[in-house]
Amino acid sequence: MISVLSANPISHLNLFIGRGHSVSRLISSLSIFTMQTTTTLLKYRAKILNFGLFLHIRIKPSDFDYLKIIGKGSFGKVLLARHKESTKYYAVKVLQKKIILKKKEQKHIMAERSVLMKNIKHPFLVGLHYSFQTTDKLYFVLDYVNGGELFYHLQRERIFLEPRARFYAAEIASALGYLHSLHIVYRDLKPENILLDSQGHIVLTDFGLCKEGLEPNGTTTTFCGTPEYLAPEVLQKQAYDRTVDWWCLGSVLYEMLYGLPPFYSRNTAEMYNNILHKAPVLKPNVSNAGRELLEGLLQKDRTKRLGGKDDFLELKFHSFFSPINWDDLMAKRITPPFIPSVTGPTDLRHFDPEFTHLPVSSSLCTDTLTVTSSIKEAAGAFPGFSYAPPAGHSFM
Repeated sequence: MISVLSANPISHLNLFIGRGHSVSRLISSLSIFTMQTTTTLLKYRAKILNFGLFLHIRIKPSDFDYLKIIGKGSFGKVLLARHKESTKYYAVKVLQKKIILKKKEQKHIMAERSVLMKNIKHPFLVGLHYSFQTTDKLYFVLDYVNGGELFYHLQRERIFLEPRARFYAAEIASALGYLHSLHIVYRDLKPENILLDSQGHIVLTDFGLCKEGLEPNGTTTTFCGTPEYLAPEVLQKQAYDRTVDWWCLGSVLYEMLYGLPPFYSRNTAEMYNNILHKAPVLKPNVSNAGRELLEGLLQKDRTKRLGGKDDFLELKFHSFFSPINWDDLMAKRITPPFIPSVTGPTDLRHFDPEFTHLPVSSSLCTDTLTVTSSIKEAAGAFPGFSYAPPAGHSFM
């Protein structure tokens, strides 16, 4: 028993904590470790915060240089940051706790963190390296992807040729299929949430609207998403299932091929009416297989929608994707049809200047450790948020 512990003390400690043992029992258990093991353990700290006990690799805001703002949302900003010790570049998402609490969005933030924890093994989902918090902010340390949003490239080029659209749709579909296999529904697929990396592969990001725990035949009812891409059943406030993601994929693929979402109107009420009652206009500049796929994905009756029975497999074996070798796709052995022009990690040409020209606040580097009366509620509102990978897998 002692030799096993000595060989891998950190994994044992994780196991011990994961099973919910008390702090006193944890401390007493350390006495059985050899001197060598104890020395190893001293590199790590078990720290008790108001959200519980965890193996604590000390990560804090001041560990990073925050270089540029590269995105902005309802709760905060996304910044290009360089880790001071390793000099690696990351996208750091910084969220304001008070705004999240005011809008009662804690569940969505914790769901995003939970989904990010499961993305490590998929090539087309953004990866989480660390999450940590101060008393007033939440920090996600994510893969830095600087090839630009799909939205950015669509705006510039208006439409994509079919082989390029097929390549992106295949990578997106594989990512959605993976999430579905984990009983996660994405619910907010749109070009703004699809990034291109420097090699030209897609990276799906922003998991704040994901629904976890949805079994293959399960349904949910929360009204959420982006107007142009909402499925009819969501608009009608009916129960819906994972096929909402295939509707959204159909909408995004349509936009890549035709230049606009399938039911788009500047008048939102008219657009909603189009989604509910009008058939998509499928012009012949797209192949028969492409139009057939779009018809299947944009089926208004979710029980008849492509992907409703066998999920991703139905798309995988559709004739539109017959040129795709899926094993090669997953291994990134297929050369992307477009490679973004970037000279290095600090090349921000594919980011909106509206963001990159904004000043970076010095408060982002502040390691807030004290709880003031104004942020007391926010300080303890996100139990279990902090995350660090196993020892040996970090940049520390």
